[in-house]
Amino acid sequence: MTGFALAISTKVLLFLCVIQFSVSEIIFEERFEDGWESRWVKSDWKRTEGLAGSFKHKAGRWPGDPDDKGIQTTTDARFFAISAKIPEFSNKNRTLVFQYSIRLEQDIECGGGYIKLLSGFVNQKKFGGDTPYSFMFGPDICGSQTKKLHVILSYQGQNYPIRKDLECETDKLTHFYTFILRPDASYSVLIDGRERDSGSMYTDWDILPPRKIKAVKAKKPADWDDREYIDDPNDVKPEGYDSIPKEIPDPKAKQPDDWDEEESGLWKSPKIPNPAYKGPWKLKRIKNPNYKGKWKIPYIDNPEFEDDPDLYVLKPIKYIGIDVWQVKAGSVYDNILVCDDPEYAKQVVQEVLANREVCQLKRRPLRKQKKLEKLERMRKLKEQERKVKGGGEKEDMIDATEIDTEINTEGITPGTWMIIMMSFEEAFKLSALSLDSATSTWERENKATVLPLGGVGQLFVSSLLYDFHF
Repeated sequence: MTGFALAISTKVLLFLCVIQFSVSEIIFEERFEDGWESRWVKSDWKRTEGLAGSFKHKAGRWPGDPDDKGIQTTTDARFFAISAKIPEFSNKNRTLVFQYSIRLEQDIECGGGYIKLLSGFVNQKKFGGDTPYSFMFGPDICGSQTKKLHVILSYQGQNYPIRKDLECETDKLTHFYTFILRPDASYSVLIDGRERDSGSMYTDWDILPPRKIKAVKAKKPADWDDREYIDDPNDVKPEGYDSIPKEIPDPKAKQPDDWDEEESGLWKSPKIPNPAYKGPWKLKRIKNPNYKGKWKIPYIDNPEFEDDPDLYVLKPIKYIGIDVWQVKAGSVYDNILVCDDPEYAKQVVQEVLANREVCQLKRRPLRKQKKLEKLERMRKLKEQERKVKGGGEKEDMIDATEIDTEINTEGITPGTWMIIMMSFEEAFKLSALSLDSATSTWERENKATVLPLGGVGQLFVSSLLYDFHF
């Protein structure tokens, strides 16, 4: 190839790459930054019944990045509904990518965390669970048994759930859920950028009748040989095989010296298994040269199947909506994306997770400094209290050596901190309740008053709880 031809080929390839990049489209992307309320409409669904919950613009209790906020469900045992109008689009002849992140940082007990894509006109102030939708995707949890990941597609006005039992994540960390639907009706489900499942709309939804069905009237042909092994017709039983005894006298046995034939009779050698005995004669088994395998009922074309080349095409999408019921509120929705480029969606996942990791690394020195400052204040308060009480090193107080002990927290992940903090809070609440109850009983019985926890003790507990937060 000449230099001129090579240059032309390179330019053509670059041009095609540019075209491919340019046709990729981000239909809607919501990071819930400033101005998000102008794009979203809070529904009045269930408000007259006093069951309407609300969303707050928050980063949640344990964010990786405190500046990265989403919308969080608030108030337990409520219905939540909110929607946004987006540029109308159709996924005909193009890939549909739908993605969002959610953090179920509460003990949800029972409730949903899914999102819907809606078509046609939607009265956003009345949007709710009865509003028709074209696609529904996301987690739905109830107790320890139900951990479902919904993937529901609408076809000709009817909703069809995926036939597979897909499971969602149930921890209290942020997870990205991604659904990709292609023009060949194939799909992929990803969690945190990794493929969790894939398949085809033709086989994994009961939308169309199957292409093939079993020929229930079919019968196994008379000459079908399904014996994998047969007796060897050339095998012959050796002469004298049947005369070989099963047991023989033990050649090593000897008559005892004190054996009395008059009392015990004639001594006989004990029997032992005959190593030459091979059991009843059986013909040797060999592979059947005429074996055709196990016969199975064949499949035939389904006369009721009628292909729809637009099976994958949803009605033109105009809205994105969240409508869920939650026994315990606290879910944080964020990073909603509708586009036609799976690579861009993957890039978003990597970017958000990487940014949170960077923020955590930056905040660790600050948290450590604050912890040291608080410990120093605790030390001073302890010394002051000792002076007021006149020493009292044996008093039930915090030991200075315990305060000086430094705990290495650099390698602890946000998820681990979250579990530690929650466990400590619950334990402290239970301990406080038990202490209050015991104190009240003692006061009644002894007609005396017990002083509340001292300033040092209060500061110690509050400091620990503060340091466990990010």
